[in-house]
Amino acid sequence: MTALLRYQTALLIRSQRWLAPVLLYAAFLGIGVQSGQPVLDSLGYAAAGLLPVTAWLVQLCVNQEPPAARTVTAAVAGSPRVHLASLLAALGCAGLLGTAATLIVLLISKPASADNAVRVPLLPAGLAGLLAAVCCVLLGAAVGALCTRPLLHRRGWSVATTVLAALLALVTSGSPANHAVTGLVTGSRTGTVHVPLLPLVAAAALAAAVAALACKLTSMRG
Repeated sequence: MTALLRYQTALLIRSQRWLAPVLLYAAFLGIGVQSGQPVLDSLGYAAAGLLPVTAWLVQLCVNQEPPAARTVTAAVAGSPRVHLASLLAALGCAGLLGTAATLIVLLISKPASADNAVRVPLLPAGLAGLLAAVCCVLLGAAVGALCTRPLLHRRGWSVATTVLAALLALVTSGSPANHAVTGLVTGSRTGTVHVPLLPLVAAAALAAAVAALACKLTSMRG
């Protein structure tokens, strides 16, 4: 599994296809996160942007192998293991991106509430922001896995469904990502840090279930 994970990660890095989602996320942060803004608001904004970016990275990793190479690796290691490695490679890359974004936000943001009346401790805020980012990464991975091979093969349908599913995952009140991001934004009004533990557990369970389904279907549908 380690060799497969290295293989999938190397394919992504060498293809340079990761540049588009990473640059888009950097532009997203550049527009919405400015120096001196309330830290919790900025952390929520940064976490929310990770969801569609992760879904994009998952689709890149799942579809980056040429069909001939995919057939060979599946014959050697099994289709489910190869598919899982591609999902984990995308998840790892998105996790690194989210960690970097969280650290940058902590460095440039103001440790205060939205009205500047309450000081916000940076360590709990950073923990809450990091966990919110993990929630969005996990849910983005689930969205990406559901909206590509082996469940959806047509590129047009895959892209349209990914955009819609990512949007719903962010705005639907029952979504773990929505709950985590909303907790940061509403907490910024009073200077209260809400650590999203329950959303994290729900997002992890959902991502694991979707990954298991996708890997099982890969051996049957390719």
